[in-house]
Amino acid sequence: MSDPAEKRSSGQRLRALIVDDEAAIRRFLRSALIAEAFDVDEAGDIAGALRLAAASRFDLAVLDLGLPDGNGADLIGPMRAAGGPAVIVLSALDDEPRKVAALDAGADDFVSKPFGVAEFMARVRAALRHRVQMQGSPPVYDDGHLSVDLARRQVRVGGVDPRLTPREYGLLHELVLHEGKVLTHRHLLTKAWEGGEADVQALRVHIRHLRQKIEVRPDQPSRVLTEPGVGYRFVSDRA
Repeated sequence: MSDPAEKRSSGQRLRALIVDDEAAIRRFLRSALIAEAFDVDEAGDIAGALRLAAASRFDLAVLDLGLPDGNGADLIGPMRAAGGPAVIVLSALDDEPRKVAALDAGADDFVSKPFGVAEFMARVRAALRHRVQMQGSPPVYDDGHLSVDLARRQVRVGGVDPRLTPREYGLLHELVLHEGKVLTHRHLLTKAWEGGEADVQALRVHIRHLRQKIEVRPDQPSRVLTEPGVGYRFVSDRA
């Protein structure tokens, strides 16, 4: 798949696929994306989405989880095989189990209904950045306060070693590597504990300790954000 950032810089339009069975939602999303220079295709069910994905490559896919012929999360695998677009799933506000399942299946982000244009487009931009990063992840994150060298496994906070434990570093490495993407509790437990015994409560404790070492205001974190009931997201504080 072409790099979305390269397409933007060259003036090429990005391609988006909207999959939702509600025509009003599709119109709303189409208007928002066209205003940001996307070419947009639509489908109202899984079967239609698969036909479009087989015929074209997309930079972005927006998938409703509740479709008339199945779970929209079932499209994530085929979408990845068809060229690897950034994937944002739409879900009901209280539909946490399906949000988590979609993120574990490879979605980049989710938006809970109802939502506004500004929130939706912010999630789109973050998801596209994440796809670019994963195609060629930068070895160093540096926002002037926090620096993380992923290749050398070095962390500095205000120029000083914060003395992270191996588990705290493992969590930070995974969060920075997937900057902007929601990482589920399961994902972080699998990566940072590498099969060891742990639960969500243990994860919360380690996240709290990590925040105390890297955040300017640990009680009001600006980098490691909580997605309630789902997981955590690392948000860049770079200018």
